[in-house]
Amino acid sequence: MIDRFGRSITYLRLSVTDRCSLRCRYCMPEASAPQKQREDLLTEDERICAVGAAAALGVTKLRITGGEPLLCRNILSLCSRAARTPGIAEVCLTTNGILLPRLAPALRAAGVRRVNISLDSLQSETYAHITRGGRLEDALAGLRAALAAGFDRVKINAVLMGGVNDGEIPALAELSRQYPVDVRFIELMPMGRGGALPPSAYLPCDTVLRRLPQLTPLEEEGGVARLYRLPGAVGRVGLISPISAHFCGACSRLRLTADGRLRPCLHSPVEFSLKGLDGAGMMRQFEAAAAAKPARHGELSETERSPAGLDMNELGG
Repeated sequence: MIDRFGRSITYLRLSVTDRCSLRCRYCMPEASAPQKQREDLLTEDERICAVGAAAALGVTKLRITGGEPLLCRNILSLCSRAARTPGIAEVCLTTNGILLPRLAPALRAAGVRRVNISLDSLQSETYAHITRGGRLEDALAGLRAALAAGFDRVKINAVLMGGVNDGEIPALAELSRQYPVDVRFIELMPMGRGGALPPSAYLPCDTVLRRLPQLTPLEEEGGVARLYRLPGAVGRVGLISPISAHFCGACSRLRLTADGRLRPCLHSPVEFSLKGLDGAGMMRQFEAAAAAKPARHGELSETERSPAGLDMNELGG
């Protein structure tokens, strides 16, 4: 698929649930809307049909998201079937890590090649504050399990929040010196009801460069992160800046929500339903979604909120 602006669409983010075991402040509100009912969600067969339709149109990379995807009871079957879909070269997964001690080896055996773990703080009290009750030791156990399972790459996603975790930038980056991981600092996005944080919380990623002047830039790999390395580190530091320096010109992705709504852009309410369609119908919707991708999203800031209309746990990130 090639969109109107010449971008190749090769990446699908597939959400499998809007539920999560945490309630991170930037992702979802404290009092959530009623969860989707099972009959509203895509079935496993529909999801695999959607993956096949996307792959037939040139998608090669699949990332499974949520909510928390490991709460999905058929997650191992879904990953295994997706990894065997002709044309899909890489299946990745984003998780809060809490269930990885039990599931990491099975996920790797099912064909998941890369895992991203959300970890915004290394202080127990701050982690509990951000996640509204999560336990840091559970997330760290998940990180250790992911490293032991032998995934091709493990990444840590840390959302920058001024006055909350910006004092931990050196400590979080230090994980890339301790472990073969990419620590990626991500700018806070003003989305949904879960993004109601004060203006001081919105920091540009260049804050990391000011705090860590010893970072050395690395050659880019075509992803959304600018890459750096600390002296002597085995891993890398990444900066993802959707607000201060958007990367829309290189966007290659579409997003499919758990209830079957295909979104051309994270920050747009435009969507195309796949629910109840066969493979040919899904392919037509994928082509329509690619054609509807905007050149870029609108301006976002602490005062200009995303028009997406959904919380991050409903969109799949």
